[in-house]
Amino acid sequence: MTAEPQPTAPEAADVATADMAAPARSLWRELRDAIRGTNADYTKIPLRRAVFLLAVPMVLELVLESTFAVVDIYFVGKLGSSAVATVGLTETFLFLLYAIAMGLAMAVTAVVARRIGEHKREEAAVTAVQAIFIALLVSVPFAIAGIVFAQDLLRLMGADAWTLEHGYRYMQWMLGGNAVIMLLFVINAIYRGAGDAAIAMRVLWLANGLNIVLDPILIFGFGPIPAMGIEGAAIATNIGRGAGVAMQLWILFRGGEHIRVTVSQLALSGAILLNIVRTSLGGIGQMIVAMTSWIFLMRILASIGSEAVAGATIAIRIMMFTLMPAWGMSNAAATLVGQNLGADQPERAEASVWRIGWYNMVFTLAVSVVFFLIPDRLIAIFTADAQVIDIGGDWLRILSYSYFVYGWWMVAVQAFNGAGDTVTPTKINLVFFWLIQIPLSYVLAITLDWQHSGVFWGVFVSETAVGLFTLWLFSRGSWKTAKV
Repeated sequence: MTAEPQPTAPEAADVATADMAAPARSLWRELRDAIRGTNADYTKIPLRRAVFLLAVPMVLELVLESTFAVVDIYFVGKLGSSAVATVGLTETFLFLLYAIAMGLAMAVTAVVARRIGEHKREEAAVTAVQAIFIALLVSVPFAIAGIVFAQDLLRLMGADAWTLEHGYRYMQWMLGGNAVIMLLFVINAIYRGAGDAAIAMRVLWLANGLNIVLDPILIFGFGPIPAMGIEGAAIATNIGRGAGVAMQLWILFRGGEHIRVTVSQLALSGAILLNIVRTSLGGIGQMIVAMTSWIFLMRILASIGSEAVAGATIAIRIMMFTLMPAWGMSNAAATLVGQNLGADQPERAEASVWRIGWYNMVFTLAVSVVFFLIPDRLIAIFTADAQVIDIGGDWLRILSYSYFVYGWWMVAVQAFNGAGDTVTPTKINLVFFWLIQIPLSYVLAITLDWQHSGVFWGVFVSETAVGLFTLWLFSRGSWKTAKV
């Protein structure tokens, strides 16, 4: 056997340099493609590349979404703890709206992804139209309730005198303009299911970027624009999200890389509409269960005091901010699961979930270290109230003990949803949130007088348990047989 010639030192150095440069160029190229968008077939390209192309824009869009939430509460926090509490109490009702919007979005992503995987783009476009019709219809009763009964709803939640006198206008704007929230969720779900994640990213960049600019202007006033206080925050949100919806519709009819709606498709299709509704019921159910549990938790906190509500509101904003990258990667898993099941590749669908799950775990472990070490400093960014800082910091510290479980829970849930099996997560949430989380939080906070800490420990126990159980159930593989 003849020995192969070995490269000289200079030659080896050149080879090493080339090996390092090639991946760097490849990474830069793929990052560019992920942000710009491609017409790649996610059922055929290498799985690592598919995850990257979908996850990067989804992570970036949600990071900006959460950035807006943090910036919004930062400016509102300057108005005092009652203003922050107003946002928190309003969001308990917005959570119901989000539940429906997100449930519908889950169904839309699953159905559109399945049709794209089956190479039925015409049906995918018709599905998009039916989803938009449903979103507009659902928004009407929320708008009426918010405009007419804002003060009554806040009083029901135990709002203080300042909120009832000044904060109700915030609720009127947020619920009254809820159609833009619904459409923003649903149309971006269409893009994600189709694989046009870069479009969804750019839409939220516009919507939330405009929000961030307008927030301080409308809250505190600028030049001829008067200070509108907390009402200004709501107006800024409606303007920003309205602009985002306008952009969504323009691109949808113009055509993205994977989906385009034509004027001829603007008609009701009973069979497809009913399929979306049927699939979305489970998604809506799972979100309503989770969100209504939060309403009960906020009601418990409101009985403790406005400071408890404010501390919890700031902590949950920080939590959502840090979870957005993980949610972005989990959304990528939903698209990959749906499209690969449509292409009859269940093994590839499962492999994508495990890969993303490990990414999520590493990320959430890193965040948990920060929450454990400097929770009070994070809360202090948004308020100077010592009691609010103490309460919010307490929740972040408790979260840090099992934060990594959230990473696995999110991707496992999205695997079920991406497959179209939205009923299983609903049943899981019903048990762990309604039958465990709410009673446990009440007993710890009120009966045992742990105050706000009782609520936080109740959340810790229930959500750690639901995360581990959902991951175990995913590993059994029943989701692979779901039909949409």
